[in-house]
Amino acid sequence: MMNSMTTDELTIAIAVPLEAEYVEQIRAIDPAITVLYEPELLPPERFPADHSGDPAFKRTPEQEERYWDMLNKAQVLYGFPNENPAGLARIAKSNPRLQWIHAMAAGAGGAVKASGLDSATLEKFKVTTSAGVHALPLAEFAALGILNGFKRSAELAQDQAAKVWPELRTPTKLVNGSSLVITGLGEIGLETARIARALGMRVSGTKRTVEAIDGIEEVATNDGLAGLLGTADAVVNTLPGTPYTEKLFNREVFAAMKPGTVFVNVGRGTVVDEDALLEALDNGQVSYACLDVFAVEPLPQDSPLWNHPKVMVSPHTSALSAAENRLIAERFCSNLRIFLDGGEMPHLVDTVHFY
Repeated sequence: MMNSMTTDELTIAIAVPLEAEYVEQIRAIDPAITVLYEPELLPPERFPADHSGDPAFKRTPEQEERYWDMLNKAQVLYGFPNENPAGLARIAKSNPRLQWIHAMAAGAGGAVKASGLDSATLEKFKVTTSAGVHALPLAEFAALGILNGFKRSAELAQDQAAKVWPELRTPTKLVNGSSLVITGLGEIGLETARIARALGMRVSGTKRTVEAIDGIEEVATNDGLAGLLGTADAVVNTLPGTPYTEKLFNREVFAAMKPGTVFVNVGRGTVVDEDALLEALDNGQVSYACLDVFAVEPLPQDSPLWNHPKVMVSPHTSALSAAENRLIAERFCSNLRIFLDGGEMPHLVDTVHFY
């Protein structure tokens, strides 16, 4: 349990771009809380929920000093400084008052790991994520990927571009009655399962702890993944990038899939061995891949995934929605109430496994 804190002792700094209306929502939790918000020190958003802001934005030396001075006054930060691991590392070392940072991403564990902070430093403050905020748009994108694969939309687009009306028609798969395996039955995975079941799919999946879940036919750990894949028509990965999930989808796992499986990745790119995926696409083990995340981002220009006829490339944008900033602010406010009461906030980053 955290020690509870009186609101007149608390200072929150807004470290990333955020609309003024949501800053006021945070202030409204208790007028005694000090909320530091200087929008001129933050890069302008290029689109809704652009937490990194315009990369062309540069602070003057005086503005840079003001920005870090503001952050060093706070016990709580809304967002990682400059929305990157280097900013997290700097503030963790320069601000001994720091108690909690709320991350904009659902999978913030990778950024915490990339900061290079040692365990002793990471024990001094909490990091919460925005897990769950992005579950619905990610699940909808996963459903899009499944439907695209089953209904052969890539071939339709190619025929349309070539103005071809094919003489030979290829039957498409029925979604209803088909089988889906989801790796990672967390909030994103369960929302994906809900949509899949509404389409008539039978759903199984993996979880760190095996337990019965309503609507899920079979649950296994990742060690038992291969045993689920032999009858799956589609596979959706929602797992974060950790040392334990790196290249989980390797040659052996793709070989365990039923030929013609549709593969969707809305988790993290490092979970997939991309060379093994390309082999599976070329040998027909995977009939279609819908990818929102990649091992290296931006995806390198020379990656064969760009031009592969069986691949949809999405630039890590499937979680974006016009409601994202509102939902993250609401999540932060909910956590803030718990923090003030000395309770245990949900969606804490595990600084050992970096989930």
